Amino acid sequence: MQNAAELHKQAVVIDGLIIANWGRELFEDMRRGGLTAANCTVSVWEGFQGTVNNIAAFNRHFQEHADLIRPVRTTTDILKAKEEGRTGVILGFQNAHAFEDQLGYVEIFKQLGVGIVQMAYNTQNLVGTGCYERDGGLSGFGREVVAEMNRVGIMCDLSHVGAQTSKEVILESKKPVCYSHCLPAGLKDHPRNKSDEELRFIADHGGFVGVTMFAPFLKNGINSTIDDYVEAIAYVMELVGEDAIGIGTDFTQGHDQNFFEWLTHDKGYARRLTRFGEIINPEGIRTIGEFPNLTEALLRHGFSPRQVEKVMGGNWMRVLKDVWGE
Repeated sequence: MQNAAELHKQAVVIDGLIIANWGRELFEDMRRGGLTAANCTVSVWEGFQGTVNNIAAFNRHFQEHADLIRPVRTTTDILKAKEEGRTGVILGFQNAHAFEDQLGYVEIFKQLGVGIVQMAYNTQNLVGTGCYERDGGLSGFGREVVAEMNRVGIMCDLSHVGAQTSKEVILESKKPVCYSHCLPAGLKDHPRNKSDEELRFIADHGGFVGVTMFAPFLKNGINSTIDDYVEAIAYVMELVGEDAIGIGTDFTQGHDQNFFEWLTHDKGYARRLTRFGEIINPEGIRTIGEFPNLTEALLRHGFSPRQVEKVMGGNWMRVLKDVWGE
């Protein structure tokens, strides 16, 4: 059997969703974990201006921590990051709210380096509906947003999106779409988890599933271990196949309770949508620096080295290349 450490070192390792407290300490941990690239959230409840400010802040990180991170606009940039021993950062949104009501902003954000955008975050926006609200489906404007995202090369993400809106985006999009960070409802019933049927549907339409390890959505909650995470990955792979699956941890590393309060209230301040309770990542992968443990755990659970390489980042590479029109 191939040595796990060697396999991790040679693999392209991509995390489909990190929403951490950005800074040098975090970027150092990404290097410790051997992370080649990650979809890094720069917008949740912010509008256009607030999101541009967040991107400007990340541009400063690119300058100040150029020894650790680099911007990613293409999959070639991801391969360069691998060669350079840096972590490539894909700027991403968890809400289309920053597009406001301007289709032209989609391309503006693409030009600023945004590669993945989730269509809604938990609640209703101008595009469609999130997973904590009665779902009215994709709006007419939302259809135009999907077409524009397809045109400029931004991936549609549906992780926090309602079932009906998700289905309509999957059917509307001419390019593969994703659940960048989700878990199966088959292992734990939760509004944020996706049914077997939903997981099969996205895969059958050329889409992609990133599996998260966010403890509140895992079967054993805060008592989960890396093995529970691997169980969820295996469960999803059984449904979608070994080519449509990847990692999307949803690491919230370095954030305090105030941040979670902001996330769990609509628009960041209005009604409470959910309570996560205590958040403790699964034992064995509590920090981004422990990423090599995941490669080891997948091998231990009987995944072949080839499957491990696909799950850890190979599949993300292929689908991003398609969506980004390379």
